[in-house]
Amino acid sequence: MSETRIAVITGAARGIGAATARRLASDGHKVAVLDLDTEACRGTVDSIVSAGGTALAVGADVSDEASVLEAFEAIVNGLGAPTILVNNAGIIRDNLLFKMTVDDWDAVTGVHLRGAFLMSRAAQRHMTEAKFGRIVNVSSTSALGNRGQANYSAAKAGLQGFTKTLAIELGKFGVTVNAVAPGFIQTDMTAATAERMGMSFDDFIAASAAQIPVARAGQPDDVAHAVRFLVSEEAGFVSGQVLYVAGGPTD
Repeated sequence: MSETRIAVITGAARGIGAATARRLASDGHKVAVLDLDTEACRGTVDSIVSAGGTALAVGADVSDEASVLEAFEAIVNGLGAPTILVNNAGIIRDNLLFKMTVDDWDAVTGVHLRGAFLMSRAAQRHMTEAKFGRIVNVSSTSALGNRGQANYSAAKAGLQGFTKTLAIELGKFGVTVNAVAPGFIQTDMTAATAERMGMSFDDFIAASAAQIPVARAGQPDDVAHAVRFLVSEEAGFVSGQVLYVAGGPTD
């Protein structure tokens, strides 16, 4: 497939990020597993190493500029210059608008949007120097609007505009920028949503699957496979796109 490259995946301690890290490592890439807590990354790193891959645990707050710069220094020193970046880190602070606090808004937009900006800005220098780069931003079907998620929906929609703009700016340097927008994926984050709604996770999964054309909940690996294509050398003529991974059509 593609030649071995250095890939950075944020929010990679669990869920979609962990699945993506394992998928790219299995393709032969060296992977920086980045999350807020270094120790939380150990499980993902250990699973990659035990399968014969190469991975580095990196603790960083993607919404903090100094933390991001320190993380990239550690990645370059530990693995090499990264030319693949998957901006997956995310949090939720769901509430209806009249109950949502400024802190709820700032926390969510800070991780999703500011985080993607800081990580992409730091990564693009290595990509443009190499004349090759792949950035994939993880958006969501919530970008189309979702009750109780004004902050999250705005952040995910913003990521799509960010994606298209970077694709225009960076294309001439051999860098493609795309987004994947998952629908219902069975993760700790959707479990938290079920809890907020007062439903058991099993009931939440069943109710969600009943509305999905392929009649099942999505799994982290479903998203990881889509990312795998977008970061490949073969996807070099695909840029500025939003790929919905939702088990059916979206608006």
